[in-house]
Formats: sequence, structure tokens, C-alpha cells
Amino acid sequence: MTSTAKETVLLFLNAMNAEDFELARKYVADDMKFTGVMGARDSADAYFADMEKMKFKYEIKKVLADNHDVSVFYDINMSGKTIFTSGWYHVDNGKIEWFKVLFDPRPLLEPTEK
Repeated sequence: MTSTAKETVLLFLNAMNAEDFELARKYVADDMKFTGVMGARDSADAYFADMEKMKFKYEIKKVLADNHDVSVFYDINMSGKTIFTSGWYHVDNGKIEWFKVLFDPRPLLEPTEK
């Protein structure tokens, strides 16, 4: 069964929330490219190596889809802080080929209180 780009992205994010990285990996291309505020990854293996350590949780607020492109607005729990984030995903042949994530990194860079 072929999923729409929106369905693929949502299945990916649901698997990430469940920390089912093996399932999430099925929704991305091997040579997936990730670009984020704090860095980039040039393969699915590199991306998942980091995500398995970070175990972010995504609370989806809004999803917009246009053919192969999906935009997701979500809160992501990062390092105990909730960060409003925007993700732009490109899906081709049922797999996420690349995605970019934008957010204000200042809350992550602030010193933690003792």
C-alpha cells in the first residue's frame, strides 16, 4: 500500500514518539539528508544514531501537505525544555528523502539553574 507524503511523515513521527527507531527507519531513505539549527546529518544511519540517544518527543500542532512536501509545526521536548519547531519534510517513493527543522535555539543555550 502506498502512503501519501503526509501519512509517511506522521507514521515516522509516531514511531519516533514510541522510540521504535527500527520502524521509524523504514520511513526514510538510506541517503536521507537532515538539516537543523544545531547541525546536519548526511545519512539515515547518522541521523538515527543521534536520535536514539536524544529520544525527543513530538507534540504535533499542525500539518500541511502539498504533493511531496509536508510541513509540520510541533512542540519538541529537548533536554527537558519544550521548543516550538517547524519541520519541512520531502517524501519521494514513499520515503522521507530530506527534512529541515527550524526553531529558536536560545532556550537550549541558556545556562541551567543549579
